Amino acid sequence: MNEPEKTEFWEASFIDKQEMWGFEPANSAALTKDFFVEKSVKNILIPGIGYGRNAQVFRDNGITVTGIEISKTAIEMAEKHYGKDLAIYHGSVIDMPFDNQLYDGIFCYALIHLLDSSERDKLIRDCYNQLSDNGYMVFTAISKEADTYGKGRFISKDRYEIFEGVQMFFYDRESIHAEFDQAGLFEITEITESFPFFLIKCKKQ
Repeated sequence: MNEPEKTEFWEASFIDKQEMWGFEPANSAALTKDFFVEKSVKNILIPGIGYGRNAQVFRDNGITVTGIEISKTAIEMAEKHYGKDLAIYHGSVIDMPFDNQLYDGIFCYALIHLLDSSERDKLIRDCYNQLSDNGYMVFTAISKEADTYGKGRFISKDRYEIFEGVQMFFYDRESIHAEFDQAGLFEITEITESFPFFLIKCKKQ
């Protein structure tokens, strides 16, 4: 799926389903908030912020949030629910960076597994480059333990089109190490959201 098609897909999804994930933050957003608070993280970037449901838990704890979102509709929804002071850049994470600010933390939820391998590499590198020294980035990614693994149209190793327009790469510990070791990987935990996920933590040394 090329860039305009991706924009269109997510735009249509948000127009059609609106607040499709409700307003409760994801389990991993709550855990990452605890981790960021413990590490005195003050400002974070959320690539693929959607309509902001995972942003508020950080803001409630005094952390400034900046987002990136491909869907204009999702950004309008975020403004409606969370106010105009939640800064969100309109565009694809593939086109990062959108500013030259360094962030204490980056939280990237359920996004990386939707990208192909060169896009994943670029996203990890771009996020790492936008971290301040000793900053942390936390990614959540779908695991091979998910029921959907191996279903749908095979694209490449561990990557399937599970339904039209959605291609997913399924991670195991080996592929996490392969992609994140260069980016200060220090912890991998298994976590259940709507699917089995990995919570991947990196630190910029």
